[in-house]
Amino acid sequence: MPFFGQEHFIAAQARGGLDDDVYLEARANGLRYAREEGIDAVMEEHRLDALVAPTGGPAWVTDLVNGDHYSGSFSSPAAVAGYPHVTVPMGFVHGLPVGLSFVGGAWSEPALIRYAYAFEQATAHRAPPRFARNIALRT
Repeated sequence: MPFFGQEHFIAAQARGGLDDDVYLEARANGLRYAREEGIDAVMEEHRLDALVAPTGGPAWVTDLVNGDHYSGSFSSPAAVAGYPHVTVPMGFVHGLPVGLSFVGGAWSEPALIRYAYAFEQATAHRAPPRFARNIALRT
């Protein structure tokens, strides 16, 4: 870790364990909001087989002064719920990859893999990774 420290991991380690009441309550709330009141509710109300959205913004270049430029992600609700999530290449912005996410309810992995595979085959956006020293900005 020559450029970034471990302060987040050290702070997390200093918290209580997995049997701590604060953790257990936070986990229960996260599961309820992400599952029953989140993904499950939306999919049932709109009779959906999957949720599809951009995974997040384009990948970012490493900034050794200011750190990551993370701007949120569509993958967070599925991660909190413990639900399946597949990301495939959707395209590029200034040469940086952007992903498309397929999220489903519990045990929907086979369907999500079919949808993601069909999208990949139809669009052919997958490209070998590049490790460019800079990005090409067009004005």
